[in-house]
Amino acid sequence: MATLVAAGCVAADEEADALLAAAVGNGDRLADLVARRCTGEPLAWLVGSVRFCGEEVVVHPGVYVPRWQTETMAAEAVARLPDGGVAVDLCTGAGAIAVVLGRRRPAARVLATDVDPGAVACARANGVDAYECDLAAGLPADVRGVVDVVTAVVPYVPTEALHLLPRDVLAYEPRVALDGGPGGTRDLERAAADAAALLRPGGSLLLELGGDQADALGPVLAEHGYRDVELLHDDDGDLRALACRSS
Repeated sequence: MATLVAAGCVAADEEADALLAAAVGNGDRLADLVARRCTGEPLAWLVGSVRFCGEEVVVHPGVYVPRWQTETMAAEAVARLPDGGVAVDLCTGAGAIAVVLGRRRPAARVLATDVDPGAVACARANGVDAYECDLAAGLPADVRGVVDVVTAVVPYVPTEALHLLPRDVLAYEPRVALDGGPGGTRDLERAAADAAALLRPGGSLLLELGGDQADALGPVLAEHGYRDVELLHDDDGDLRALACRSS
């Protein structure tokens, strides 16, 4: 554990336990895992999974790691998804939100998409009905206009702010999952447009975002007929997501 502490791991004791379990008694493997963690390689890649909303989610190496900050949006999505409803998770990554929706609403139909084939394979390993496509482009035609909930954790870090991310995030995690273009709203706007064609009247769109991006998205949401915009904050009071309804 001392090695992890020296490397700056803030939850070194928990990480040490996770790495010990992953090494399954192999000392050489444990040493390798610790060394890789000390370089900043995501813990989830090393141990193969992460806890998200209390669910175990498989995370393959190279796939964006689900963050605890997204749990607020996932919980709100569950609350808005009726039993037997339809949900779509755009930019699903490992499929964490789709996993939670499917397990909390087992009678619902939950679909997901991602442009990264590695992410799609990972989501499928989690039991998610995932499609390899850009946002909603490759979804079955029969979901258009009938979806109750659309969620999306698109890339939303402004290009000009990427250098502010932690060094290990920049070194290891896929840039395609981070870079949201100037201002970070490029894919947020595209997701709002695609979701408008999927949602039934009164259906919900939930987008993870940050900073002043909710204000920047206002005209786009109005253009596509969204209403009842709510901002979702975490327990620390930080803005984490936006939720709204289709007209």
